[in-house]
Amino acid sequence: MEILRAGGSALDAVERGLRLCEDNLEDHYIGTSGLPNARGIVELDASIMIGSTRAFGAVAAVKNYPNPISIARKVLEELPQHSILVGEGAEDFAKYLGFPTADLITPESKALWLKQLESVNSESIEGENTKATSGDERYRLATLELLKRMAPHDGPWGTINIIAVDQSGELVCGVSTSGYPYKHPGRVGDSAIAGAGNYADIRYGAAACTGRGELAIRGGTARSVVENLRAGQDPQTACANALLDARSLLDDFRAELRCLSLTQDGRHGGAAGMEGSTYTLMTEHSTAPEFHPRRAI
Repeated sequence: MEILRAGGSALDAVERGLRLCEDNLEDHYIGTSGLPNARGIVELDASIMIGSTRAFGAVAAVKNYPNPISIARKVLEELPQHSILVGEGAEDFAKYLGFPTADLITPESKALWLKQLESVNSESIEGENTKATSGDERYRLATLELLKRMAPHDGPWGTINIIAVDQSGELVCGVSTSGYPYKHPGRVGDSAIAGAGNYADIRYGAAACTGRGELAIRGGTARSVVENLRAGQDPQTACANALLDARSLLDDFRAELRCLSLTQDGRHGGAAGMEGSTYTLMTEHSTAPEFHPRRAI
């Protein structure tokens, strides 16, 4: 908000806001201290989209770079022939641009990962015997079963969405995450995919998602919200109807999905799959963050 109040760009404000979250060691679902994949390696996804041009930059499965949102912005600005870079290619691009590297796993996030491993191992004697006496196919199935049992730890968790409008009227949406905890290595969720976890069109509005990314990918949920805005729905209704559409999809691994929306003229809203969920708003007149309820569906 300091950037926006000083006449700065929505692009700068969104990047800066997400970097602050990525650098927050107490948040284990984004940036440094994010929870690792099943191999114990932190992989990060991020994207940023400009509403006036629908230009989009994203990176996914990035290791050892603590601020993926800034790399995503550079994809948008410095590599306009592409929209998404992943894994080693994204890391090579970041190295070329001089981004600093860092060890993304912290003692606390590593301890949480090890605790999950110990829990799975203590309950998986049959699985251990299976792995020791079966072939490659059964080993693969046992590994997938282990991954399914490694649920997120207790407490608040999730991807970070930031949407901003600046004094020129530009609308920008950004998303950053460390993805689903203990995920299969190389898994990419909705946060790095335009139309799934992030979408911005200045004519109608912007939207972003958190939660079960595979559902948002299959449902094109962020784009669905914007299409609902285009059809004349208010932001809260647009979000709720997009979630209802995603809910209609069959999913054996179903978990909560949430979305958030903002229009160029300042209308806003959100929806979630549970009661009591909120989102945070600030305007040029705010003296502190304002908390607003998401519609529960």
